[in-house]
Amino acid sequence: MAQHKKVLVSVINNISTDQRVEKVCNSLFKNGYEILIIGTNYNGMPPLNRPYFTQRFKLIFQKKFLLFAEFNCKLFVKLLFQSDKNTLLLANDLDTLLPNYLVSKIKKIPLVFDSHEIYSELPSIQGRFAQKVWRKLEKYLIPRVKHFYTVSEGYADFFEKKYGNRPLVIKNVPLLNIASCKEKKRTIDLPENTQNKKILLYQGAINSCRGIDKMIEAINFIENAQLWIIGNGPLKKDYEKLCIKLQVENKVYFFGEIPPKQLRQITPMADLGLSLEEDGGLSYRYALPNKLFDYIHAKIPILGTYLPEIKNIINENQIGEVISDHSAFEISEKIKFLISKGKKYYLTNLEKTSVKYNWEAQEIILLNIFHQASK
Repeated sequence: MAQHKKVLVSVINNISTDQRVEKVCNSLFKNGYEILIIGTNYNGMPPLNRPYFTQRFKLIFQKKFLLFAEFNCKLFVKLLFQSDKNTLLLANDLDTLLPNYLVSKIKKIPLVFDSHEIYSELPSIQGRFAQKVWRKLEKYLIPRVKHFYTVSEGYADFFEKKYGNRPLVIKNVPLLNIASCKEKKRTIDLPENTQNKKILLYQGAINSCRGIDKMIEAINFIENAQLWIIGNGPLKKDYEKLCIKLQVENKVYFFGEIPPKQLRQITPMADLGLSLEEDGGLSYRYALPNKLFDYIHAKIPILGTYLPEIKNIINENQIGEVISDHSAFEISEKIKFLISKGKKYYLTNLEKTSVKYNWEAQEIILLNIFHQASK
């Protein structure tokens, strides 16, 4: 067993819907590590039911820059006084890395870094002063991180080329035995579907460059279908207004955030999963979203974007179709084609792919990283 038993996990969200952090912490916890996740009240404080310790800072500021500053100051103090010689630090994304790095140096304790994305290349900060700040932090910190992993080979290639430090890849995939992670009773109200309309599903953040507005435009050209959008984000109200403008509000349903265990009941109900990210910079170009694998494990075919990581998963495993552009015509035609094929057509390949990409296999890599960090 590892010499270091306690892991302080930092993440700037409210913990409740971060499936990657939950899987990592569950894996470490069941292998003998004492876990404390430190998060925030950003977007609320939904109830948590975890077998390990959690703490969420009640932040005064909920806007980006002030939120980051407040959280990082509080996080630095928390880590400094909570850690000891038997502690490992786990920073999730660049926005938590600086205080973790400083405390790891002050206390001479190991630091592990999980980069969920290329933070300095996110669409929301393109061309802004904030991008220069994050790039400087990235340039200083990334080469100095010894124990480092990320979600896709594209991201790993970027970090290696840019900073000479190649992380290991731990894909954000579900457990193979995902059925055991479902709630027994569904508490989410679903739209009426007395006419057995086909259900098109998007799950994830409601941000720019996710292709959500293009999905909404495309639904106008598809008969006998509903679009379910599960998640939250800054553009939700804008997209709700777009539905009214295009007169598709009776075909598009916004669910808000749904706890992962409830979501695992709803995703398999869909006829098709959508992952239509646009090329909003390097972070999106090489993204490998967890929703892609959630769809696979729910045994629903996928309509995906032409971006390389997503395209490769779909084409190599023959589990759906890939759009060539983001026009409403292209998207609607591909959706019609997939609906005409039906879920059963893709079922065998989806079953094979779910066995190929599962958390149990990724967990082996994760535990080895923490074992090496504990030496």
